[in-house]
Amino acid sequence: MNELTNNYKDDQTGISYKLVGDYYLPDLIASVASIGAIGRFGRERLEYLKHYRRLEYINLLTSGKLNEHLIETDETANDQIEYISRQIAESEGVTERLKANDMMLWVSKKNNIQNRVIDIIRNELIYA
Repeated sequence: MNELTNNYKDDQTGISYKLVGDYYLPDLIASVASIGAIGRFGRERLEYLKHYRRLEYINLLTSGKLNEHLIETDETANDQIEYISRQIAESEGVTERLKANDMMLWVSKKNNIQNRVIDIIRNELIYA
């Protein structure tokens, strides 16, 4: 324990504690920058963990790795959606030429591809 600052760090867990009155309370501060960076798929993953993977959620939360996990999940999901959508569009002939010739058909096909890819990502990444 540091007498000057009234702080204590548990070497076994790595958690810092601060003296408040007569009690040592964990010095837990959430990073505001990382909380704001969690996107749609990170929030979906959070809800899934809270409701269906409670132990994994608690482990990530108490280890301080929850936000990192959610941000990584969100970034991975967005990258995969972009990559898979591009591949499917190429294989199904959804091109700029189709867009120029029949805008409504192009929009319909792009939306269909986007929805299919999001379902794939949810099943393989978010709800895994």
